[in-house]
Amino acid sequence: MQHPLADNLAGVSNAPLSTTVPANDSSFDNVWDEIVWRGLVHVSTDQEALRTLLAGDPITYYCGFDPTAPSLHLGNLVQLLLLRRLQLAGHKPLGLVGGSTGLVGDPRPSAERTLNTPETVAKWVGDLRAQVERFLSFDGDNAARMVNNLDWTAPLSAIDFLREIGKHYRVGTMLKKDAVAARLNSEAGISYTEFSYQILQGLDFLELYRQYDCVMQTGGSDQWGNLTSGTDLIHRVEGASAHAIGTPLITNSDGTKFGKSEGNAIWLDAEMCSPYRMYQFWLNTDDADVISRLKVFTFLTRAQIEEYEQLVENEPFRRAAQKRLALEVTAFVHGPEATSAAIAASDALFGQGDLAALDAATLQTALEELPNATIPVDTGILQALVDTGLVASISEGRRAVAQGGVSLDGVKVADESTVVTGSLPGGVSVLRRGKKTLAGVFIER
Repeated sequence: MQHPLADNLAGVSNAPLSTTVPANDSSFDNVWDEIVWRGLVHVSTDQEALRTLLAGDPITYYCGFDPTAPSLHLGNLVQLLLLRRLQLAGHKPLGLVGGSTGLVGDPRPSAERTLNTPETVAKWVGDLRAQVERFLSFDGDNAARMVNNLDWTAPLSAIDFLREIGKHYRVGTMLKKDAVAARLNSEAGISYTEFSYQILQGLDFLELYRQYDCVMQTGGSDQWGNLTSGTDLIHRVEGASAHAIGTPLITNSDGTKFGKSEGNAIWLDAEMCSPYRMYQFWLNTDDADVISRLKVFTFLTRAQIEEYEQLVENEPFRRAAQKRLALEVTAFVHGPEATSAAIAASDALFGQGDLAALDAATLQTALEELPNATIPVDTGILQALVDTGLVASISEGRRAVAQGGVSLDGVKVADESTVVTGSLPGGVSVLRRGKKTLAGVFIER
């Protein structure tokens, strides 16, 4: 029996029948060279020192994730993958979930964050910790560890914080940080609470240096001021060198923000963003962006990615690179089984599979991503076409049926008196007008 993912990889000579097992590319002598090639270094401390450091004995490094929502998103996935790549090279990751910094919030460019309750933040700490743990290995000599900065911040009094940490910061330097400067120049200004965030993150790095000999931090380049807050603090207090890597903010080739679609982030939690929706998001990647996405978001080797680059150039209509990207990332986040179900739903909806063979849960989530409507039992096909927005009026629907351009659950509709019964798994139906215009129908029960 052919692997259910095989058809999506057909024609690519070195594509396996399952997703790539996470591994670094052996064609690189140093993991630093690989992450630079993958475009993961936008800004950093001394590059030669970092290259030497990462080529030597295992180091401990960390990345922090603040619980400002119940799930991480694709921007965080960049950091999770970088943590994993460095761990595969033998280094020791610390995953920090910010139980204390999540109560404050780092400065946004335009306005103050809404402060969540301690109970909400504590709940989200658990949610995010469970997500981070999925992407790291907790076995072996370089096993990952999870930490919570509330553990060392909560016992610290305000006086001790000011005396032991605050005295090492100069207000002039803090004011020059990009995030702070942007807010100072805005109408909203900035509160002392968010102004102090960089000190808290600096404290985190210092504490991890002391407890675990942690000497490197990674984060988004928009956090560079916070990253260097820690390296500077360690230098002042301990007289030691520490390093930071700022990854680029991922944007589309047209300059739009990556991972946003009509205001909806692509979350890593399956309840907030279904595997089907995630798969479709990656499948719709523009040709101009797909190779850079393969470099950042997959463990494919340089040779494999170069092959896909040729396919994009010579046979873009096949969308082989997009299919592989969607397969790899969705499987890495949600697992091969959920990915197989998402691919089966995608194929069936677009006429390459059996709608009736899909499981009800996957079909339901797929239809929720389409234009859809909930209709009463025994609603006719013409009214259903109007309710789902596939036609503007009953008369237009009548013409579409007469011209043979409407199908219901994969079967062409020949009679305008046809009733939509919700005959597919889960009591739903799929309407199609023409070749590619689809809508979901949910029947009131």
